[in-house]
Amino acid sequence: MEKDKHLGLHIDSKLHAKLKYVAEYDGRSASGEVLYLLRRYIADFETQHGEIKCRVEDKKVES
Repeated sequence: MEKDKHLGLHIDSKLHAKLKYVAEYDGRSASGEVLYLLRRYIADFETQHGEIKCRVEDKKVES
């Protein structure tokens, strides 16, 4: 089983504060909110452009 990936993200203090506010409003952690937003963005992208076929084991994404 592949381990979860870590993604470091540098954001300014104002954006971080707003992210924390929205996350708390939605009942999520800041990390959970970022994951939610990424999943939603990718789902919207796939709706417009088709499914992204991933081969996670090879660490390659087909376009």
